[in-house]
Amino acid sequence: MEIKSAEFVTSMNAYRKPDPALPQIAVAGKSNVGKSSLINSLCRRKALAKTSATPGKTRLINLFLLNGSFHLVDLPGYGFAKVDKQEKLRWGEMMEKYFRETGELRLTLHLVDIRHEPTQDDIQMNTFLRGMGLPFLVVATKADKISRGARMKNLAPICRALQVQPWQVVCYSSETGDGRDKLLEALDTALAEPQEAENQEKPEQEGYTN
Repeated sequence: MEIKSAEFVTSMNAYRKPDPALPQIAVAGKSNVGKSSLINSLCRRKALAKTSATPGKTRLINLFLLNGSFHLVDLPGYGFAKVDKQEKLRWGEMMEKYFRETGELRLTLHLVDIRHEPTQDDIQMNTFLRGMGLPFLVVATKADKISRGARMKNLAPICRALQVQPWQVVCYSSETGDGRDKLLEALDTALAEPQEAENQEKPEQEGYTN
């Protein structure tokens, strides 16, 4: 796959099914993990998704149309301490509503920072996706910040915490584009798979709280 076109569609403070209903790839991760940078790098557009040095900046669900054929859904970052409990609760409810109501989701990119062990919020996100039976791919961002030789060492605690194998994780650098081809291949595979019936009942799962 190559992304030939990418455009911003809308921002939502509560999930609404887009029209038309197209296959979706979601991007989830804690605040300041590099979601916007990854989206810009993946689409080779410098300012498609707004980046900020301030964690917690993205508080909306942002929808992008890629190749005119599928939606990329940028979910609000979680785990930012400097917001009140009501705001954290609202974020959690927004994300839970999205995952429960979308019938088009093909894959969630779960972003974690390769330099750090997963936080409790990262583990909770992982547990939630597993409990919902939703396909996901762990993407270790900011891979350019460490040497290639150190990657396997840094991946070990990530794999233990999120219950994945090293070969199931994509190491990604928005600065160099390292990992882009592998990530695009994963998207291509996910989008090619038959979509589950939209009305299929999702399993009961404890709600996601940020």
